[in-house]
Amino acid sequence: MDDLDHRLIALLRSNARLPIAKLAAHLGVSRATAKARLDRLVEGGAIAGFTVVTAAAQSHGVRAITMIEVETKREDAVLKRLMGIPELRQLHTTNGRWDYVAELEAADVAAFDDLLRTIRQIDGIGATDTSILLKARKAAS
Repeated sequence: MDDLDHRLIALLRSNARLPIAKLAAHLGVSRATAKARLDRLVEGGAIAGFTVVTAAAQSHGVRAITMIEVETKREDAVLKRLMGIPELRQLHTTNGRWDYVAELEAADVAAFDDLLRTIRQIDGIGATDTSILLKARKAAS
């Protein structure tokens, strides 16, 4: 899979009902190219299907928060690559030492290790600091 495939998957993750024409416009490619890429991802098994998942039905593997430092003048390229990562749930800009806070989720520890390696190898990422999320507690209202 290349950058375009990753960006397509990221778009579908945020809204799997986007029409091909809108996917193409977001990706900056022709409708035929977007359709061909989508078909190839489905046929190749990268996309197993389109379904409704409720919050109660979701099973979480390894979830974490990763703080990301971006090298000067590399932000656009880094942002483009990060947004194409299917395991990225949310990406926030922040002030202070870190440029981004990424919410990540992977199926298991091995997949999470691969995910972190992928992120750390992105050209323009200077440093990362990751904390795995363990037990969730609800704050009192």
